[in-house]
Amino acid sequence: MRNGILISDHQRARGRAAGRRQALDHSRARRRRRWAADLTGWSFAGPATGVVIGLTLFPAGWAFLISREHWNGIAAPRQIGWDNYRTMVQDPDFRSAVDHTVLFTLLYVPVVLVLGMLIATALNRRIRFIAFYRTALFVPMVVSAAATGVLANFVFDPQFGLADNVLRALHLPRQGFLADPHQVMWVIALIYLWSDLAFSVIVYLAALQDVPKDVLEAARMDGATRWQQFRHVVIPTLAPVTVFVGVWETISVLQIFELVLTTTHGGPLGASQTVVYFIYNQAFRLSRYGYGSAAAYTLFAATLIITLGMLAYSKRGKVGAF
Repeated sequence: MRNGILISDHQRARGRAAGRRQALDHSRARRRRRWAADLTGWSFAGPATGVVIGLTLFPAGWAFLISREHWNGIAAPRQIGWDNYRTMVQDPDFRSAVDHTVLFTLLYVPVVLVLGMLIATALNRRIRFIAFYRTALFVPMVVSAAATGVLANFVFDPQFGLADNVLRALHLPRQGFLADPHQVMWVIALIYLWSDLAFSVIVYLAALQDVPKDVLEAARMDGATRWQQFRHVVIPTLAPVTVFVGVWETISVLQIFELVLTTTHGGPLGASQTVVYFIYNQAFRLSRYGYGSAAAYTLFAATLIITLGMLAYSKRGKVGAF
C-alpha cells in the first residue's frame, strides 16, 4: 500500500513537472512569436523611422550647436556661448520681425476661426450646387504658396494690378497694397486667408456631422431660434475642434515664409519681415548661420510654449481637443 502511495505521488510530481515544462515551452514559443512579430514590424517601420530621426533630431541637435557659434559656412566655427541669443534680444530687426509676426497672428487666427465656422455651417445645409461651392473653396488650398505669391503680385501690383484697376473703374483712389508699409501685412493676411481658409472649413464641416440632431430638435421644439441653437448647442459642441484649429493655425502662421518670400521679400522697408524670413535672411543671405540658428531655436521655444499653453487650457477646461 505504501509503495502504491509513493508511486502515485511520484507520478503526480512527474505530471506537475511535465506541466511546468509544457507551460515554459508555451511561454517561450509565445515570446518567440512576439519577437518575430516585433522584428517584422520594425523591419517595415525601422527604415522610415531612421529617416525621420535623421532628418529631424540630428539637424535639430546640430542647429543648436551652431547657434552657440560664430560661423559663416566657410571659415572654421568659433565658440561664442550664448552671445548670439544676447545679441538677438537687442537686435531691432529681430524685434521688428517679432512684432510683424505677432500682428499677423492676431489678425489672422481669430478671423480664420470665425469665418471657418460660419462658412462650414452654411455649407452644411442642403442647398443647390453645394458640391460646386465646396470644391471651389477647396481649390486654393491645393495651390502652392509660390504660385499664390506670383498670382498675388499680379493682382496687387500698384502699377498694373487687377485690384487697382478695379478701384480706378469705381473712381476710388489707388492703393499701395504690397508696396505700402502700412497696408502690406493686411494684404498678406488676406492672401493667406484665401489660400488657407479651406482647412478650417473642412475640419469644421466634418465636426458638424457629429452635432447631435436630437439635441437640436429638442432645442427647436422648446422654442429656440436658429441663432440660439447655434450659440448654445453647435458652438459648445465644436469647442474641441476650435481649440485644435486654433493651435494648428497659430503654428502655421508663426512659420509663414513662402508667401512673404514670393510677394514682398520682407519689404517694403522691412514692413513684412516675419521671424522665419528673418531667419532665412540671416542664415542664407548674410551667411550668419549661428545667429540664424539662434533665432530659429527662439521661434521653436516660443511655438512650444504657446502650444503647451493651449493644450493646458484645453485640458483644464475639459474641452478634449487632443
